Amino acid sequence: MLIARTLADLRASVSSLRASHGSLALVPTMGALHDGHRALVRAAGASGAAVVTSIFVNPLQFGASDDLARYPRDEAKDLAILEASGCALVWMPEAATMYPPDGATTISVNGPAENWEGAMRPGHFRGVATVCAKLFGQVRPDRAYFGEKDWQQLQVVRRMVDDLQLPLSIVAVETVREPNGLAMSSRNRFLTEGERVRAPLLHTVMTETARTLADGRDADAPLETARRKLNGAGLAVDYLALVNGVTLVEVPKTAAGTRLIAAVRLGSIRLIDNIAA
Repeated sequence: MLIARTLADLRASVSSLRASHGSLALVPTMGALHDGHRALVRAAGASGAAVVTSIFVNPLQFGASDDLARYPRDEAKDLAILEASGCALVWMPEAATMYPPDGATTISVNGPAENWEGAMRPGHFRGVATVCAKLFGQVRPDRAYFGEKDWQQLQVVRRMVDDLQLPLSIVAVETVREPNGLAMSSRNRFLTEGERVRAPLLHTVMTETARTLADGRDADAPLETARRKLNGAGLAVDYLALVNGVTLVEVPKTAAGTRLIAAVRLGSIRLIDNIAA
């Protein structure tokens, strides 16, 4: 497995992999890898492409209230996971490489970026779109793989790629869950033992709500019932909504492509999740 830390090394490695494999698949990450990331790398490798995984804790997508310094980092463990998963190249740039001091360009996305996480974390999706655009330009992949767990992020990146007519495909990979249903996240490691017992309730309640909505009834009452249940169990609801899966606009009833999305606060951790509804 190759490791690149400079743009010159990246370009040389990418050129070599392109010559040997014909196509490249990118898995963008911020490190602290888990089974969800393994699934992305395996899916990318199954396409026959050489897999490039980036590890970069992107400061531009952290808000003033987010703790950038607290974000988990474990380079040795991450590299071992990637090598065992079949990754061909790891791109590990410095912050100054991604954001030169004289840089003057960022990318703003409206549409699917405007509400939910976009409203809760102003500037977050500007950071996501900007770093993804940079990674796409640096690696020039044929495909990039993103987990459905961050559903809104997935739609924001797809919209950016479509709007800017970038020459790659965005491939979604199904959310990987712990046996109790909790969506895997790098931040789950910060949950206390007691919080880990309560955290799976989010997925349980969402699944129950999706079943209730399946008969086409109006979403208001089932969603309010779900919010009360979560809040009552100590999972403070930031939002729980039924939305169009592409535009993220709230809708009154289930239909083809609708999605149930949620974010709750449990102790110091925000849990986000989504399921088809």
